[in-house]
This record gives sequence, C-alpha cells and structure tokens, in this order.
Amino acid sequence: MTLLRGFADDLPLMTWLEKHIWPAERKWMNPGFVRDGTELAIAEMLRGGTTCFNDMYFYPDVVARAAAEHGMRAVVGMIVVDFPTSWAETPAEYFSKGLAIHDAYRNHPLVSTAFAPHAPYSVSDTTFTKLRQLADQLEVPVHMHLHESADEVAASLAKYGRRPLARIAELGLLSPALLAVHATQLQEDEIGQLALHGATVVHCPESNMKLANGWCPVARLVRAGVNVALGTDGASSNNDLDMLCETRSAALVAKAVAGDPAALTAAQALRMATLGGARALGLGEEIGALTPGRWADLIAIDLSATRTQPVFDPVPQIVYAASSEQVTDVWVAGRHLVSGGAPTRLDLDDILARANAWQARVVADVVRA
Repeated sequence: MTLLRGFADDLPLMTWLEKHIWPAERKWMNPGFVRDGTELAIAEMLRGGTTCFNDMYFYPDVVARAAAEHGMRAVVGMIVVDFPTSWAETPAEYFSKGLAIHDAYRNHPLVSTAFAPHAPYSVSDTTFTKLRQLADQLEVPVHMHLHESADEVAASLAKYGRRPLARIAELGLLSPALLAVHATQLQEDEIGQLALHGATVVHCPESNMKLANGWCPVARLVRAGVNVALGTDGASSNNDLDMLCETRSAALVAKAVAGDPAALTAAQALRMATLGGARALGLGEEIGALTPGRWADLIAIDLSATRTQPVFDPVPQIVYAASSEQVTDVWVAGRHLVSGGAPTRLDLDDILARANAWQARVVADVVRA
C-alpha cells in the first residue's frame, strides 16, 4: 500500500477503509501497482535498517518475487478474505493461489509464507476453519488484524455474541502460530489467554495513534509473558515504514499509557523490534539476534551525529535519539544491500519515477471524478 501513502489522511479507520482505500484498490490494484509499491517499500525499509518484513496484501506472488530478487528477507501473507478482489474471487481461490505460493517458496532461503486472514470482520467461520486446518498442516504463522478498534469489538458482539478473540479461540486459531496485529482492545483475561496459548501481539503504535484506535497494553502483555513484536502497518496509515521511529514510539507510548517511566525500557523495545519479530514469524532460531548459527542479517548505525552524542549507552541512544538516516550499512544473509547509506542492488531513480507515475494517474482519476 506504499503507493497510497498520504492518499487519505486524518480519518477514522472504517471511513478510511470503506470510503477511500478499498475504492482506490478496486480501481488501481493490479500486479504492476503491487510490484512498484513493493519496490518502493523495500527501498525505504532497507535504507532505514529493516532486514525482514511480514506483509499482508493482494498479489503476494508479486511481493515474494520482488523480495527474492532484491535479496530481502520476507514472510509473505497468503491473504484470505470472504469478498472478491482482482486477486481472487472466492475463499477457495484465495487458498489455492496462496498454497501455490507456499509450494513455490517452500525451500527458499529468504522468502517464506504465512496465512493472512485480513480480520475477523472480513472472514467467515467456515473460512477460518479451513484456514486453521491448513495452517496446522503446513505449520505456518497466521497473521491477522485483531482487536484493532472498539468498533470491531462492538460489531463482533452484535453479530456473534462474543468478542473477536473469543471467537478466534473457539475456532482453534489461538495458538503460538497467531500474530494478533494491533490488539488495542484487550481485557485482562484476554491478555492471560494470549499468554497461555503462546500467541504474539504485533504492536503498531504509530498507526494506532494516527487512526485513534486506542492503546495496546504493552507493559501488561510483557509482564504476562506474551511475545510482543513491532510493526509499522502499511505506509498509507502510518505514513512510513521506519522501524526506528516505531521502536521509539512503542517505548514512549507504553510509559505514557502505564503512567510509569520504567514500563517499557529501551532494551525491551529494541528486543521487540528484533528478536520479538523473529520469534513471531517462526524465525527465532535463524535471525533476530547476533549469535553464532544465525543468518548474518545486520545493520550498522553511525552514532557520531550531533543528535546521538555523547554516547553513554548505545541501546537507549539508538531507541530514543537515533534517526533512520544514520543507518549506514545493511546486510541480509551476509549480502551487503546498503553500503554507506546507498542501496547496492536497487535503482532508486527508476523506483521513484514509477511511484510518481502512479501518483499522477491516481490524481488525474480523482480530478475526473
């Protein structure tokens, strides 16, 4: 969704989705749009020090090819919804196309897959049941927006007589494979359920703040033993893919929400951005920490800038003061993808030219309408 960055800002979640984003996607979403948006996102993420991303979008085959071609690690979402799009017409077709991608990248060193049911309000019980069976069979993560807003919870109570997490649990999807994205509306017993079943919460503080969806109770989740990872959400609701910014926001928001300056330390926030994410994706033994036996997915941050001097302790300096512009070098699986701040395998001029061409098309269409 990077090509829709700034397209519809300062709106409530469902207004943003139903009145702006979904109509734009119906008009513009195709393999070329996804390819060009993915390459723009990869360029932004690599330059900002992100070495691995987890994506939920249409045409995941295009996303997978782009990541593999540019040497970036990715867990690509096999998206499933109960309504037709240009990617698939029916749940059966979503499953069929997703499984084909899973098979194509089964042994790829950089690209793997996860099931990606969009949200409880866009996926039926029947589809969830089939998805759970396949996810158990293939042993892949399940990445889902869950308890993102108060409206989502209210709608679930009205339609199903239970909160979304309870419904997901009854369908057998509450497990160590679950990545519950956002989780801004959690009761204490639900935190306990997430911990008991080994699920992960993916905290997206800046998107949550921008859409005014509430606060993820990060400190309480951590105390309960829940694995917490960090995400940006899409660039159309954040509006960037800057994980250093997200890490800082996570630490600061947690303190404000808990009323405790020690609620989430810099070291804990950095762990969420690294090993927490790796564990969420089932890659905790392969990436996420600098130890022997893991892949050489590394970044270098230059702390000699005025904003990060003097350095008493590099961890809080990175979390509270460093900018993504200070990322100088990035390696994925030992391959040097950013050197001296410049990508080594990307043509930035071409990527930006294609992004601007899409912007001109979208604006021209809005003017005609």
